[in-house]
Amino acid sequence: MSTPADVALPTAHIEIWSDIACPWCYIGKRRFTDALAGFPQRDRITVTWRSYQLAPDTPAGLKKPEIDALVEMKGMPAEQVRKMFSQVSATAAQVGLDIDFDTVIAANTFDAHRLLHLAGDKRDELLDALFRAHFVGGEIVDDRDALVRIAVSVGLDADRIRADLDSDAAADAVRADLLEARQLGVTGVPFFVANRAVAVSGAQPEDVFLALLERAISDADSAEPVVDPVADDADGCAGDSCVV
Repeated sequence: MSTPADVALPTAHIEIWSDIACPWCYIGKRRFTDALAGFPQRDRITVTWRSYQLAPDTPAGLKKPEIDALVEMKGMPAEQVRKMFSQVSATAAQVGLDIDFDTVIAANTFDAHRLLHLAGDKRDELLDALFRAHFVGGEIVDDRDALVRIAVSVGLDADRIRADLDSDAAADAVRADLLEARQLGVTGVPFFVANRAVAVSGAQPEDVFLALLERAISDADSAEPVVDPVADDADGCAGDSCVV
């Protein structure tokens, strides 16, 4: 039986935990966005980006090159780190993204996540801008002047953003996302959850995201959502390490 034209169909909710400092989150966002753009029922999908911190203990203002920070933290040879970075950059290039690890500065991303919560309908655009700033532009994304510049680049008001960042605005929202991640057992990002019923982890291929979207719509239309996983884990970052 067809649905009357004036009856709204239920929407499906996709929540995505990610960190600005995670290259696989950048790649996963592009793949997910491409999948959503080609999804016939995309108007029935709502997306919420949620905060996650891979390295919450990184001191703000460290201003240390990412390669040096990783060598020091993990005790890995610099050449091994460079090889890992090269492989991630090559994967990013396959989806049209530039990542230049030679410019990346290690940062505490808590304020950047606060900024995302303050961005309103600019949140998706701002997330892309933060990824580019961190992975291409050599911006220090725990520096508040840099965050204000990035916010202004997507049309946000500089004075309002500076005042919010100088206060505790949205700090509780970030902490709530981090707490929910722990409660859900999230240990790596990107992490995609559909209707709080099914999840996939990592920068999955586009066809896996399409399957997740189809499952999300099916579950929204059903009284009994399916909880079987859509796919095995894919490349992602966990505990300050990125699997390649």
